[in-house]
Amino acid sequence: MALVPYDDTHLWGMQKLHKPSAVYLFANHTIQIKQNWQQLGVAAVVWDAAVVLCTYLETGEVDLRGRSVIELGAGTGLLGIVAALLGAHVTITDREAALAFLKANVQANLPTDIQPRAIVKELTWGQNLTSFSAGEYDFILGADIVYLEETFADLLQTLDHLCADHTVILLSCRLRYERDQNFLMMLKGFFSVREVCYDPGNDIHIFEAKRRKRKEDL
Repeated sequence: MALVPYDDTHLWGMQKLHKPSAVYLFANHTIQIKQNWQQLGVAAVVWDAAVVLCTYLETGEVDLRGRSVIELGAGTGLLGIVAALLGAHVTITDREAALAFLKANVQANLPTDIQPRAIVKELTWGQNLTSFSAGEYDFILGADIVYLEETFADLLQTLDHLCADHTVILLSCRLRYERDQNFLMMLKGFFSVREVCYDPGNDIHIFEAKRRKRKEDL
């Protein structure tokens, strides 16, 4: 979500993030994602959390066919691309500075007959939410978007706005720091949360969240 250029000297094993492209096979399609670390930092590389969530979606644990999906903090667009290939109608979002790069990846990797099902749209969490219909989405997806503590309140506000009672949120992340655990506690204040998958090889958790039932609905 935030276009934060990480300091290379503080990261290990990051060589793959500096490659100009990364290739994946999902939904019987070869997907070639362009990367541009130097220009956009974290928004322009594929993170393990996105790959793990794509793999989870491909298993069929959730059925995306014909469903309305929105991805938050899409970055390179891999997750939204895979969701579209799996049959979803996807709104793929990020901040304005990342949109041209994001749109190029989406257009390059979706067949022309599928492209109408994928819309790239600007979304800064907590801002101009009225341009997104409240409760319109069946699924909200986010991969490695929980890392800046100053964005947590805006992210929660955005999730709350986008959700209906039927909406399923799927967040894929590595729990690196205490602040990540703090976000989960904040999320549980708004939603019922459970872990649905853990990838030990990549140390990635996938959490499912749903709006808590109101007393009047019980």
